[in-house]
Amino acid sequence: MKAEILTIGDELLRGEIVDSNKAFLSERLLGLDVQTRYHVSVCDDPEDMIDTFRRADARSDVVLVSGGLGPTRDDLTSEVLAQSFGRKLVLDEGALEKIRAFFRGVGREMTENNAKQAWFPESAEMLPNPIGTAPGFFLETEAAAFFCMPGVPRELERMMDEQVLPRIAKLQARDERSSEKTVIVRAVLLRTFGMGESSLDDELKDIAASGDVSLGFRTSFPDNYLRPLARAASAEEAEAKLARVCDAIRERLGPLVYGEGEETLPAVVGRLLRERGQTLAVAESCTGGLVAERITEVPGASDYFAGGVVAYADAAKRALLGVPEAILTEHGAVSTPVVRSMAEGVRERFGSDFGIAVTGISGPGGGSPEKPVGLVHLALARQGGTHADQFVFPLDRVRHRLLTAQIALDWVRRELLGVELSGPTLMRRRGGASAPGK
Repeated sequence: MKAEILTIGDELLRGEIVDSNKAFLSERLLGLDVQTRYHVSVCDDPEDMIDTFRRADARSDVVLVSGGLGPTRDDLTSEVLAQSFGRKLVLDEGALEKIRAFFRGVGREMTENNAKQAWFPESAEMLPNPIGTAPGFFLETEAAAFFCMPGVPRELERMMDEQVLPRIAKLQARDERSSEKTVIVRAVLLRTFGMGESSLDDELKDIAASGDVSLGFRTSFPDNYLRPLARAASAEEAEAKLARVCDAIRERLGPLVYGEGEETLPAVVGRLLRERGQTLAVAESCTGGLVAERITEVPGASDYFAGGVVAYADAAKRALLGVPEAILTEHGAVSTPVVRSMAEGVRERFGSDFGIAVTGISGPGGGSPEKPVGLVHLALARQGGTHADQFVFPLDRVRHRLLTAQIALDWVRRELLGVELSGPTLMRRRGGASAPGK
């Protein structure tokens, strides 16, 4: 079964918004062993849309359409799709009543243009939208199945999971009964941190190099994702192939692989802390609270996160974390002695098992030959001693702070797993990679 994803809207092609719907829809399709063969975006132009719909119909079995179902004059999906395949537009009274009920429920009066959202191509099946005014619809042509959904991500995501995926599964079952040969696909997302994309490819060059197992790479700074994919005649065989290649990747990369699927690094750190009944506190300077924000984006972080201090000024480092004046004067705020003192101070003040601290120069100014822009010092305090290290990352301010926060979290993960507290090799100019010590 070949799938195609079409996203509609001038705003996509003007670059006004990031098109996240394509990635979401493709990921959901993989869960049904359906591979996306084409991603297409088209503007709100009837001629271009007709051409796009007909091309999709000619080359794909399932077509997922996002956008163009709203009430305004540039929302053209229903009428243009009908025109593309010689269908009339038909009013769905049930859908119209649901739209009216939605407006009554939020205490607003429905304008007449909203009634446009209840008109669908003849023989289309309406797909309910419980959290918005735009219903979707399902239309089968002689060659393909079109699923049209709203472009608003939260509405699309719910409709995809509740309405579209079950219907695609039924289409699969129907096709498999009429097909002599079925290819089952299984895939998984492995999350890595600490090595660049090209280095990962070189490290894994002999794994999934050919045959029915393939390996894809994707960068989502500061992480890199691996997507091993296996094909076979049965689900059991595909899953066995996938398990073997995942085991080989994990054995080769070791702790560089930190998670799988949707599990983020903060979630992994939180899970490990919770499992061990341990707590963490953070002291931040250059990251300005980003480490604490990453930790607390995970529900239930109060189980293991004691608190944090953003000590940007030297006076704050002295008053809130107990960093001695003499150390600040002799070594400066961006130094190993200061970051060690910050980590130990925040651990003592919060009574936590671990204290992590960061201080650096994220730029674009503020550097010197001795302490260049991009310099960062990190420290992890725990029972038995404090580990500190320094790195220079030649990055813009946003990515420098993001990478620093990720290293801090990765150190906590590595400490909990009992592996070396090394820094990343990507984007590093010098420094780092010292062994843990007191």
